[in-house]
Amino acid sequence: MPQLAIDKDFLTRYAKLEKRVQKAVDEALDKFADTYYAGGHLEKVADARDPRARSLRITQNYRGVVLAPEQGDTYLLVTVLPHDEAYAYIRNKRFSVNRALGVLEIRDEAQLQTMSDVLAPVAAAAESRLFDHVPDKHLTQLGIDDRTLSIVRLLPDEGHLDAIQSMMPAAQHNALVALASGMTPEEAWAEVSKDLVEAVAPEEIDPEDLTAAIRRTPGQAVFVEGPESLREMLDTPFDLWRVFLHPQQRRIAYRRSYNGPAMVTGGAGTGKTVTAVHRVAHLAAGYDSGPPQILLTTFTKTLDAALRSQMELLIKDPGQRDRIDVRNLDKVAYEVVSRERGTTLKFPRSRELERLWDEAGADSGFSGAFLLSEWEQVVLAQDLRTERGYLEAQRRGRGNRLSADQKQRVWRAVLAATERMAQANQWTFTQVAAEAADILNRTGERLYTHVVVDEAQDLHPAKWRLIRALVPEGPDDLFIAGDPHQRIYDHRVSLAALGINVRGRSRKLTVSYRSTQEILSWAVRLLGAAPITGLDDLEDGLETYISPLHGRRPVVHGFTERTAELDALVGQINGWLEQGVEADSIGIAVRTRSVADSVTARLREADIDNGPLVDGPGVRVGTMHGMKGLEFRCVAVVGVDADLLPLKTQVTDRTEDPVAHGHDLQRERNLLFVSCTRARDALYLSHGGDPSPFLPAK
Repeated sequence: MPQLAIDKDFLTRYAKLEKRVQKAVDEALDKFADTYYAGGHLEKVADARDPRARSLRITQNYRGVVLAPEQGDTYLLVTVLPHDEAYAYIRNKRFSVNRALGVLEIRDEAQLQTMSDVLAPVAAAAESRLFDHVPDKHLTQLGIDDRTLSIVRLLPDEGHLDAIQSMMPAAQHNALVALASGMTPEEAWAEVSKDLVEAVAPEEIDPEDLTAAIRRTPGQAVFVEGPESLREMLDTPFDLWRVFLHPQQRRIAYRRSYNGPAMVTGGAGTGKTVTAVHRVAHLAAGYDSGPPQILLTTFTKTLDAALRSQMELLIKDPGQRDRIDVRNLDKVAYEVVSRERGTTLKFPRSRELERLWDEAGADSGFSGAFLLSEWEQVVLAQDLRTERGYLEAQRRGRGNRLSADQKQRVWRAVLAATERMAQANQWTFTQVAAEAADILNRTGERLYTHVVVDEAQDLHPAKWRLIRALVPEGPDDLFIAGDPHQRIYDHRVSLAALGINVRGRSRKLTVSYRSTQEILSWAVRLLGAAPITGLDDLEDGLETYISPLHGRRPVVHGFTERTAELDALVGQINGWLEQGVEADSIGIAVRTRSVADSVTARLREADIDNGPLVDGPGVRVGTMHGMKGLEFRCVAVVGVDADLLPLKTQVTDRTEDPVAHGHDLQRERNLLFVSCTRARDALYLSHGGDPSPFLPAK
């Protein structure tokens, strides 16, 4: 009986194709299934690097790449590419079976040969080479074949090993990375073999049996059980793709154990979230029964729902799901505090709260808005309990310096305002997090064995203290995913200062699987040149941030007034819809609510259905803050004007505090960067006046 397997790369690219091309793919696969025994519609390519790689005609401009083994009845749909790229793929790639692991391997022999020619003179001039200390027999035992061994012997350092990652078989690269990190051959074998579907002795591996190799390769492909299975798979390709792990992500997610808090960072679309969710699955597999042991959490309800959806896609076993609690931190903190106090907590609106602080601080000389912010950003952030502590505290990023007398007046106002809040049972979410941490530390209660945190860069220090208090210190206690370049709230945190040490257990992802290289290269320029400090107190950069996907360059259009800009936006949206892009796969981001209202009204005039960013009907419209954690096939960023980005009301005057001014500008840059990197296929920007200074020069 013929068997069809679909590679994860095929699903990735299928999910990103225009509707008309997806329809053509569906028709081509139907024809392929009908004429399977005759090998119909599979074209041999005369100069193919591997004669088993065939071309499947999709349209005049697209081809599928199919691995058709010389024996057996399993066909692997590898990828779908534009015509010329598909033929280049077939001419350059070779498929093989790893002789130690038995898994399927793909290598770019053309690029490896070019790299070998480049490395030869570099290696000849080097005093030593990266793997001089490893005998050939140990490399062979780890699955390094003769083709790879010749280039391995030329590598002078780890930088060159990283440079050839995309060219060589993933399993072999993983083994070399393990050795380069200081592991013994035995430890390296344990690392690269731990995720095998089945263990197999080298003498039992048939190098020509690609079917067996595909089945042994974790996360490589999904096997189709029949026409209905294929139809279901192609109806939801993006769901399947969302839970696939690439080799670097898998090494991080399925490491047997970390001896303390661990962190994964990386730019937008590099798979931090999917890595975190797989880490949850790995941890959950260690529990047979009992209450939830693992908290999967983030900072907003929107992202909370997205995490739950992704976890449910990955983990099908109800018993394992029962081990996992998916909730944002505000809900966890609320439960702890309300249970302790035996009452329902009240959360007044910001204007009501500011009025309370205005009244409480009437004699202080400061506004309620300033006092409330000082309380949350200095007092609660640093867990200050006494006037002396506040007087001695640093206030970096908080505007003008305060004299000792001013700080005393602020402290008295804080005491008065918080007393009024207590009497009225009024709270802020930051305050609840701080209180929950106090309760847990006082009682010694620990609610979980493991906590996994997504979008970590936007958490207030009080919420980090809560995270630390939720779980006892020990192996695999905390797993943290975040990106300081996507920080859109001014919570600057040092994890070490909060008792969370990730040094030596921090890993960085550098390959984006969401946006095209054209979008990434352009968007990174929005961030400017200011250094970014990560949660581990180390400087973080995106110099090595790349994407294997390619597409159209972002476009920027300028107009003299908003009406003309919105008319052009309608034209762009209609163009995407005519190309087959689903309405809810189009996102529109703006800096302010007033511009969002203008966009919504104009779309309605044009009879274009639209709604909020999350779960709305039609085209999604919202502020840049609301774009966090979302993704769309096409994104339009509107109103990128000089008077909106940066938004002056959100930026401290340079004369008041140059440090705060710099932080605020960087936060505004990050906000635009986050919005632009929500785009998978196409990015359109416009301004209805002078352009924002953040926009790169053409």
